[in-house]
Amino acid sequence: MKEPNDVILKTAAKIAAIIILTFSIHLFLSGHHNPGGGFIGGLAFVAAVVLLYLVHGIEKVQRNIPVNFKKIAGLGVLISVFTGVKGMMDGHPFLNQTFGIVDLPILGKTETATAVLFDVGVALAVIGASLTIILSISDDR
Repeated sequence: MKEPNDVILKTAAKIAAIIILTFSIHLFLSGHHNPGGGFIGGLAFVAAVVLLYLVHGIEKVQRNIPVNFKKIAGLGVLISVFTGVKGMMDGHPFLNQTFGIVDLPILGKTETATAVLFDVGVALAVIGASLTIILSISDDR
């Protein structure tokens, strides 16, 4: 059977995926002071990958992104848990946030917070778990 010529669909999907990935980064970064954060940023990332799965096929995307999403989910959970335990080690409640000011070369004085590390862990956990579930469902034949 002849493969369909869907150049327009594949090109539009690549552009849309780039836009979605950019928006997911914006959602992640704005989550510290505005609505957003690791959970919704991770889900937006998953939406971009699923779009690529639908258009290009799971096998082709997996060849180009050879990542074990179970390990990504586990790493995300570990980062989130250890961020919470850090507060307990300092004698504070679990998930107590600490922050400070760092003088970076280009950005100048920048606030750093453990909440950002927690959001990184949440994003990785959401990405890993969601894509593992989606791939498991797709393998069920």
